[in-house]
Amino acid sequence: MALAKDQKTEVISSFRRSDNDTGSAEVQIALISKRIETLTEHLRGHVKDHASRRGLLTLVAQRRRLLNYLRKNEEPRYKAVVERLNLRK
Repeated sequence: MALAKDQKTEVISSFRRSDNDTGSAEVQIALISKRIETLTEHLRGHVKDHASRRGLLTLVAQRRRLLNYLRKNEEPRYKAVVERLNLRK
C-alpha cells in the first residue's frame, strides 16, 4: 500500500538533511517505517491477507538493511534515526 502524497511529503520534510534531500538513508528508513505502520494496522483487520504480510516482511528486511548500512558507516546518524522513530535497536 502506497502512502498518500501529503503523508509522504510530511515524512520527507521532517527527516531530510537538506532542502533537496529526498533519498538519504534517513528519509528512506522513515518512509519504510511509515509504510510498515500502515500495513501492520491493515493486517490487524485482515488476518488472512498473506500477500500484504509478505510485502510487510519485505519492507522490514529492507529497513533492516538500510539501518545496518547506516550503523556501519554513520553511527551518530543511525542513533538519531533509531531514537526519532522509536525502533528497538
